[in-house]
Amino acid sequence: MRQPGMGPDGTFNLEVATKTIKFILPVAAGVYVLYLGYHLFFQGLEEGLKWFFSKTNFTEIKVPFYAENLRLGAEITLKLTVISSIAGLVIGLIAGISRLSRNPLVRLPTQLYIWVIRGTPLLVQIWFAWRGLPVFFQPLWDKYLVPLGAPGFFDVYSPYWAAFLALSFNVAAYNAEVVRAGIQAIAKGQWEAAKSLGLRPFQVMRYIIVPQAIKIVVPPLVNNVIALLKDTSLASVITVTELMLMSQRMISNTFRPVEVLIAAATIYLFLTTVLTFFTDWLEREMARRGAAT
Repeated sequence: MRQPGMGPDGTFNLEVATKTIKFILPVAAGVYVLYLGYHLFFQGLEEGLKWFFSKTNFTEIKVPFYAENLRLGAEITLKLTVISSIAGLVIGLIAGISRLSRNPLVRLPTQLYIWVIRGTPLLVQIWFAWRGLPVFFQPLWDKYLVPLGAPGFFDVYSPYWAAFLALSFNVAAYNAEVVRAGIQAIAKGQWEAAKSLGLRPFQVMRYIIVPQAIKIVVPPLVNNVIALLKDTSLASVITVTELMLMSQRMISNTFRPVEVLIAAATIYLFLTTVLTFFTDWLEREMARRGAAT
């Protein structure tokens, strides 16, 4: 395996090393900034919650405990949103392209999946992921994997992962329709021109259609992430300790629903506002780049 900074002949190449460093440093800096921003944001959130609960006359000794619990719930909400949106983007991209396939064995199952997911409540899908899927998969797990030393099914499959599956496949169905619409928005003449150059369908999709469709589909895809962030609150019904469940438990302990729900709603509002600003910036940036090209 060739090491970073080495040329094709295995000797040190200053130009290659420089390019490698120029690529690695911004990536490392970006990761560090995200990591630092993540911790600063939730630390600031916890301090803000302490201030709010102190000002609303909660028991002083329990204020740090309540603030920490809501902060942990907000962290789980954000993490669940991020991993579900990434999985939903990948599945939605595949489903959106499959939706346009001429092969009925590819197109029809995809249409059925999208029809079922969009036509049933997310709450039902979450319950099915937690109570329905184990009926099918637990016997197979116990029969084939447990004898090999694997842990029990429910030692691996927790409510968190059930919510992840339900949310991922739910948002993927909506992403698929966005991707389909974005691809169909590209002029048919570009398909025909690419085929006249001898490109295969996969190459046409990869090099010609998808790069242009991305400019169309990214803003609505980000809007789907905003909706997904709010939908994570439904995961509380299967005891995922996200923000809403933490709020419900706090209400049961304090009998102060107004203050607790205001705090939870403010956290949701702040997170969705940040994503909205990001969407607006992304639209302006893509419009600027489109005008430049």
